[in-house]
Amino acid sequence: MADLMWDKAPVTQTIARQLQEMIRSGALKPGEKLPSQRILAEQLNVSRPSLREALLTLETLGLVQTLPARGTFVMDPASRRTSVSWRYGDAHDLRDVFQTRVLIEAELCRLAAGAMTPDVVKKLRAAAQTFEDAWRSGDLVAHVEADLAFHLNIAMACPNRMLCDVYRTVQQLLTETQRQPIPNTDSGRMLQSIAEHWAIVDALQRGDGAAAAEKMQTHIRNTARSAGIEV
Repeated sequence: MADLMWDKAPVTQTIARQLQEMIRSGALKPGEKLPSQRILAEQLNVSRPSLREALLTLETLGLVQTLPARGTFVMDPASRRTSVSWRYGDAHDLRDVFQTRVLIEAELCRLAAGAMTPDVVKKLRAAAQTFEDAWRSGDLVAHVEADLAFHLNIAMACPNRMLCDVYRTVQQLLTETQRQPIPNTDSGRMLQSIAEHWAIVDALQRGDGAAAAEKMQTHIRNTARSAGIEV
């Protein structure tokens, strides 16, 4: 994902991919308890903080569930929860974060439309295609990574560096809302989300800032609804 300008260290994502593949291949079966974090970190030759973050990612995606004093278990696809608790609830309400996304990302889109280059458009199209392909193949980790890269590329293309810096400051909160709705997103909504990504790219490529901003607002509001939030 480096060519999509996803510049965070890939360690956590790599661990999440490894564990997801173990679940998808059946090496880790539904209902199975994972080894303790100490043992699993040793088996995967990774640090415990990186493993912990990867497990939190998988839990947000509905692939595993951690139960207090019991451990972490692989979720059965047939009985996955339709919602996942918001991990930053002590600091910020989920609705507040979605409202902030609507404001910030719409403006980022509007301004980025006037600064599009063929290289940025290429990256956005690659991210949108990976977003679609990964969903169709059931690779939730790659699907979310592509989504994060898509939104980050738009922010990085914005010529207002202060607004881009604001986005980066709260990026962890904003991007968590992109993972949050996944367990509660049916195939119909995801097909709609895929179409929304392509519509945003097309508006940006045309240099139509008003349309790009409007389509981003619609996309974020629809995503919020999948998480049970109206904004």
